[in-house]
Amino acid sequence: MEENKKWIVVLINTVLFIACMALVIVGQRRIEAAGLIMQMVGLVGILLLIYFYNRKYQ
Repeated sequence: MEENKKWIVVLINTVLFIACMALVIVGQRRIEAAGLIMQMVGLVGILLLIYFYNRKYQ
């Protein structure tokens, strides 16, 4: 059961990372305020993923 939980967490983190990267890339192509907001949301998401990953190693 623990092995399945580990793979589910890895899968969820991977999907979230891809979604955040997509927000940054799509937001970069838009030349307006909405594009900037999309980039910021994507960046915050990536930073949160890095924070939660590093938190278990402190």
